[in-house]
Amino acid sequence: MGCLLKQGGGLYPRLRIGAVLLAAGEGRRMGGVSKPLIRLQGVPLISRQLVALSGAGVDEVVVVTGHARSAVEEQVRSFSVTLAHNAAHAEGQEGSVRVGLAALNGAFDAIFIVPADQPLIAAGDLTELIGAFKRRPSGHVVVPVVGGQRGNPILLDEVAHAQILASGVNLGCRHLIDRQPELVHVHHTSNSRFITDLDTVEDVQALAQRTGWRLELPSLGAVA
Repeated sequence: MGCLLKQGGGLYPRLRIGAVLLAAGEGRRMGGVSKPLIRLQGVPLISRQLVALSGAGVDEVVVVTGHARSAVEEQVRSFSVTLAHNAAHAEGQEGSVRVGLAALNGAFDAIFIVPADQPLIAAGDLTELIGAFKRRPSGHVVVPVVGGQRGNPILLDEVAHAQILASGVNLGCRHLIDRQPELVHVHHTSNSRFITDLDTVEDVQALAQRTGWRLELPSLGAVA
């Protein structure tokens, strides 16, 4: 496991891949909206993420809940996922990452850390990161960077997984690349989907205007 060979025609072995889908946030900058429940063209963002992870061949997904726990759990009921609740979700994303990693079953070659508020991420984008992970010359965390801006999701190996659970490594830190470069392999890409997220109502309105797609906030109606 974890031996990434480039011999015999340049083929890589299949990796066992897990994912932690972060759906615990309070959406403070959006007035308390549960962002995983925002609907894009009628489909909740969390459902879109789960379909993307399945399409990319991810073996196991842990969904970390917190704010709006019951509504989020109801939304993912039809998917084969592991649920993990972060009772301390108000303290920040780092705790949710730890809760999710601890809930994964078995060993994995690579683990996605996926925010639930990225509306455009699809299976092909995740596959792009898996390819970068396989080809990386060094580093334990693959981070997409678009035009100098750090993006998400990220992909980590078993070394980073163990370090996060055993120490204070904070993968959510925006300065991770600068502060711990030995951990990171930067995947430079022009794929803007990695840096498209929804933090505010203005972000939702801007995406709706740019794409012409229908976005709906939970209980607040459509944004067009």
